[in-house]
Amino acid sequence: MSQETVLVTGGAGFIGHAVVECLLKNSNLNVISLDRLDCSSDLNRLGDILIQNPSWNKRLKVIWHDLKSELGESVIKKVGEVEYILHLAAGSHVNRSIKDPLGFVMDNVVGTCNILEFARKKCKRLKMFLYFSTDEVFGPAKDDEVFDENSRYNACNPYSATKAAGEELCNAYYNTYSMPIVITHTMNVYGPRQHEEKFIPIIIKKILKDNVLEVHTDKNGNRPSQRCYLYSEDVGDAILFLMSNFVSGEKYNIASKYEINGLELALKISKIMNKKLNYKLKYPSTERPGNDFRYSVSGDKMSKLGWVQKTSLDAGLEKTVKWYLDNL
Repeated sequence: MSQETVLVTGGAGFIGHAVVECLLKNSNLNVISLDRLDCSSDLNRLGDILIQNPSWNKRLKVIWHDLKSELGESVIKKVGEVEYILHLAAGSHVNRSIKDPLGFVMDNVVGTCNILEFARKKCKRLKMFLYFSTDEVFGPAKDDEVFDENSRYNACNPYSATKAAGEELCNAYYNTYSMPIVITHTMNVYGPRQHEEKFIPIIIKKILKDNVLEVHTDKNGNRPSQRCYLYSEDVGDAILFLMSNFVSGEKYNIASKYEINGLELALKISKIMNKKLNYKLKYPSTERPGNDFRYSVSGDKMSKLGWVQKTSLDAGLEKTVKWYLDNL
């Protein structure tokens, strides 16, 4: 029996490369990374993984393609037959989506349609198509509110709106073409090799340079925004778990039990670095108007299936900070 293959779109991205590493480390699957290598992706991430275990070179193939265009015959030939598609490629930064909403429509809606069409027409052995979405599709949560997989959507920025639109396309393809599609919602992911535009790398950089960190707040400028944080290795572990435990047409929240506000998070990092934190609280009225104060989703569904978050926030931050200090 031939070895099965998984196609990871956005495999050179931050979350994508963590998923690729998990697949190489914890399965015998062949892995194909399909990526356009834009500002947020980097082949050095995959290079670092292969340095750890050079034998993985035999199981990893990297293909360049921008999903704003349909997959041409040459790309289709390079990909070959795949049994699993993990669609992680996306524009993912809220601030950039506010400046360029149409670009995010092209990446997250048109791009999703193009990979779905490839899966529908060309992948005869397809066992699973996973669409990697975000908790942001549910919009802001009140202090005591937790959303489950079927809560109503309330996207409040172009990024989350385009991710929700991609979900609806996946629902349509599941219902219309009976494809084996599953959707995940994931919280704020952090870990080594994350792009410097994200909050935790920004914190580390500001502390190192003794610069002032802006911590986003509610509209009154008093309460720092709250988020739940999930270590990148845990995301890869959850996706690998779902590959053996999913039900087609279902949605699953890959949730974290570690919720913290932005100031508390920055103080934790400054303590790990043993350096003073200089900060100011600010409502981001210009760069992120309509800032969502808090997100919260329930992980009960995954927990009942048997998946457990393995990395505590403190342990994950220790590993993340160490990586950045070792790779300045």
